Amino acid sequence: MACPYFDPAQRIVYSHDSRLSMLPLGDSWAGVCRALPAEPVQPDDATLYPLCNLGYARGACKRFPAGDGPDAVRFTISRDDGASVGVYYVVERDHHPYAHGALEFSMARDGFVAPPAGETLCRQARAYVESYLYRKSEAIVR
Repeated sequence: MACPYFDPAQRIVYSHDSRLSMLPLGDSWAGVCRALPAEPVQPDDATLYPLCNLGYARGACKRFPAGDGPDAVRFTISRDDGASVGVYYVVERDHHPYAHGALEFSMARDGFVAPPAGETLCRQARAYVESYLYRKSEAIVR
């Protein structure tokens, strides 16, 4: 479950470690913390993996906003027919659904048919699809 305020920008490539595919965004990602919209920052390495990539940072991250907002976001691939990839997402608060939806990533458009509300959620969903497609292409090559 990635932090809902983490804006992934670049997949961090490690050696072929299959455990990384289990990360919430399908890989480890570097990016920007948007918990304080007027003050985006690039998290340091000590924060990036355990808080940004794994979520549930409430009480552990000094930038995490107070209030009733979400704690984490999870994604899963629902289908892949070659022309498009279906993605389900769940935004969570205290391990319970806060918001959810289905997305369709069009290969021809190289984007979502109807993007989710919120730029950060959209970029997280795209990062998840990119990680999925990368792993799929790696499996074909092998």
